[in-house]
Amino acid sequence: MIVTIDLGSNSFRVLLYDGVNHKIIDEYQEVVGMADGLEKTKKISPEAQNRVVQAVKRSIERLNYNPSDAICVTTAAMRKAKNSNEVLKKFKDECDLNFRIIDGIEEAKLTLLAIKYALKREKVNSKKFLLIDIGGGSTELIINNDNINHSKSFDLGIITLAQKSSNTEELLKFLELKKEEIKEFILSLDMDLSDFQFVATAGTPTTVAAVKLGLDFASYDRALVNGTTLTLKELDSFLKLFRSLNEKEILELVGTGRGDYIESGVFIYRAFYEILNKNISIVFDDGLREGVAINEAIKLS
Repeated sequence: MIVTIDLGSNSFRVLLYDGVNHKIIDEYQEVVGMADGLEKTKKISPEAQNRVVQAVKRSIERLNYNPSDAICVTTAAMRKAKNSNEVLKKFKDECDLNFRIIDGIEEAKLTLLAIKYALKREKVNSKKFLLIDIGGGSTELIINNDNINHSKSFDLGIITLAQKSSNTEELLKFLELKKEEIKEFILSLDMDLSDFQFVATAGTPTTVAAVKLGLDFASYDRALVNGTTLTLKELDSFLKLFRSLNEKEILELVGTGRGDYIESGVFIYRAFYEILNKNISIVFDDGLREGVAINEAIKLS
């Protein structure tokens, strides 16, 4: 059994993986808000650190794994934080977890590996596709053309976008600047992407897909969400629905710690539809933690 942990800018995710048969044994995830306040202070707050420690304890109780056996990676928030070394020492001392900070290139590579396996599992053509992974602190864009891929990590996440802006107008202005940066990267590749399939992973796409299927936070089922398609119109319909809900209804729909960042996530997601000139995407729950597990399984085989 392989144990992997992905500590992102917003979520803490644990995976127990059967590396021989490439199957998920069990999983745990919790919103910990690592990037809360990061844009202002450039540090991981003591409150966020404590939320992670408590999440680790709950995950061990739930999944009964040995933390010292886990392969642990952490991403954008820890890459940006000035106090990352002391934070990782705290997690080692209090939780016996050895986290490794990975850069955007490795993050994209491992996520791509997970999505390739997911596409094959769902019997979807995996040769030519565009993949976005919308995180709390960054968004990765990967362009896969058979065995050749290009990737770039953009300083654009659901938490960091929300924290850079005091209102929707400011948020959209900042997003327009980022869209130009993304367009420049795509133009530099000089590729015709018209026949590439658009694939999306991470919390925002899976949440919208779940709502489309009539699921809420309590009834969420990754097996149902995987392979769900979303049109741009359905994304806009979700945003309209979300804005009509009260706090209690939002909590029931998306769970604790997600409601404040849903809109910024949808705005980022929508921006990629426009940039890539696509009207439909296919959604997967698979991501970094699965990629880490698959990579380890390949090494051990």
